[in-house]
Amino acid sequence: MIASHPKTAPTRVLIVDDSPTMRAMVSHRLSRYDDIEVIGTADGPHSAREMIKALNPDVITLDIEMPDMNGLEFLEKIMRLRPMPVVMLSTLTGRGAEATIRALELGAFDCYEKPKTAFGEGLGDDLAELVRTAAKSRRRPRFVTPAAKPAADYEPRPDAMIAIGSSTGGVETLIELLSGFPANCPPTVIVQHMPETYVPTFAARLDRLSAPQVSVARSGAPLEPGNVYVAPGGSHHLEVTGGTLRRCRLVADEKMSGHRPSVDRLFLSVARWAGASAVGAILTGMGADGAEGLKKMKDAGAMTIGQDQDSCVVYGMPAAAKQIGAVTVQLPLSRIAARLLTECRA
Repeated sequence: MIASHPKTAPTRVLIVDDSPTMRAMVSHRLSRYDDIEVIGTADGPHSAREMIKALNPDVITLDIEMPDMNGLEFLEKIMRLRPMPVVMLSTLTGRGAEATIRALELGAFDCYEKPKTAFGEGLGDDLAELVRTAAKSRRRPRFVTPAAKPAADYEPRPDAMIAIGSSTGGVETLIELLSGFPANCPPTVIVQHMPETYVPTFAARLDRLSAPQVSVARSGAPLEPGNVYVAPGGSHHLEVTGGTLRRCRLVADEKMSGHRPSVDRLFLSVARWAGASAVGAILTGMGADGAEGLKKMKDAGAMTIGQDQDSCVVYGMPAAAKQIGAVTVQLPLSRIAARLLTECRA
């Protein structure tokens, strides 16, 4: 007799938005899937608070801009009093970018672009996948162990550089990681999966909170100590080129590993042009982008680091890299900055 397996319970979602139209569209879209159950909708934080207590949802979708108490204020209360996976619904505008980056910093799982029309075009299967993954994600207390400050006499090797890839959960992770970097850190290049509109705001936020200079990478910009370069995203990949005098290179090309910018594309270029003088780190994120590129870096002699499962919001990209032997050492987030700097020390 074949044993029957119990059916997996559906992911229970609460939708919070002051717009009746948006609540209806999101509810209709998510209710199409057998493994997702919309257990309620709320028109604002006050009603949502009571529904959270009564229904205990697995995931909340939350509008950023609402009257009375805005989504950011409510998110901050949720993360302090009752941490749970929250997917923010936002607009791809300059104003929306500021709020979105702040939401991700506060601990939102991810952000999803609102439809531009009243007919719901743009609400696709990726929203459902985001909700499913959010339900399985690990919420960790923010900044539990601050990154150790580097020694005052820190000096990087002239040829050293750092390459970092991250995705879901990467905003708060990179803020914490770079808090451990000195003003004269090795040249550092980063690919963080996010919409192009958000990148300048994110880079500016990192710059304000970090000792090094953080900027959006420009094609031809020389890689210099004390600088962190964030891939601009959108239609371009970020690569490293140039041998002894390394520079950023932006390439308009097809997606790689499902992404543009791609962590794999960056890591492959670092393996080619920096070899054993580079150090690579793959951080929290969905999927497998960066695994193959990190393996190439390791094969070229680079030291490679994977974020450990306990400190990841989503243990996807580091797990994929570890599985194919691309990771030299796996570390909690609180120890990664110090190890990167040690490997690059003069």
